[in-house]
Amino acid sequence: MSIIAKATPITATPLPVGPSLARPAPPRIHIRDLTVRYTPDTPVVLDGIDLDLHAGETVALLGSSGSGKSTLMKSLTGFAPITSGTVHVGEVDVARVRPRQLRALRAEVGQVFQQFNLIGRLSVLTNVLAGSLHRAGPLNALGTFRGADRRRALELLDRVGIAHKASDAARTLSGGQQQRVAIARALMQDPTVILADEPVASLDPRMSRVVLDLLRSISRDEGIPVLVSLHVLPLAMDHSDRVVGLRDGRVVVEGRTADLDAEGLATVYENDDEEVED
Repeated sequence: MSIIAKATPITATPLPVGPSLARPAPPRIHIRDLTVRYTPDTPVVLDGIDLDLHAGETVALLGSSGSGKSTLMKSLTGFAPITSGTVHVGEVDVARVRPRQLRALRAEVGQVFQQFNLIGRLSVLTNVLAGSLHRAGPLNALGTFRGADRRRALELLDRVGIAHKASDAARTLSGGQQQRVAIARALMQDPTVILADEPVASLDPRMSRVVLDLLRSISRDEGIPVLVSLHVLPLAMDHSDRVVGLRDGRVVVEGRTADLDAEGLATVYENDDEEVED
């Protein structure tokens, strides 16, 4: 089976509005010819990146260390400089957004990291509620959360399978449980997109699959696109709708997961010592 480069992205099925009016939904993330260079004297980190991300799909971002995966994710929220090209998240032009709009954009992007970034001494419920602080107001920031937010946080903990841990201190949970808390916290933001940067790098193989299954099911059920960066090829093949492979800051492979095979995707790691097997 051969690689299909630059395959047509998966698009969400539009609501039935009549045969002559139905149109595919626009992408939630739209990137064209993105170049990132941190300073004029440093090498280009990303070079001519094109990428669309649609509602309800999970896209695996593959590449070895230094390939530009994390920088690509940072460019979506203004944490990496956009040297040239365009980056749109929803209707926001990230390269031209004002500081206040940028803060609002970051509040709408759910992020899940390799390190769970929980406050260990606080309860699981409070950590999830932290995802609502951007809209909570000053009283809530001091610890008084609305009843509606508490109910929503408990619903999300149930969604990720650990509602029974709501009152436990976050530090008492296993790594896989803490990552599920982090996912619930991201969902508490009512995100338009979820960025997951190496979310299973510190988890064992079984729990890695549990977490990736959860992210993919959330994407499908809630219509939230998920961009997840990974190192392990079999995980990408089993838990994504589409794969984008980066090498030296360029897209070298892109296509629907069902149309790709391990041999072709191995070109992402050509001449590297990266593991491509579980």
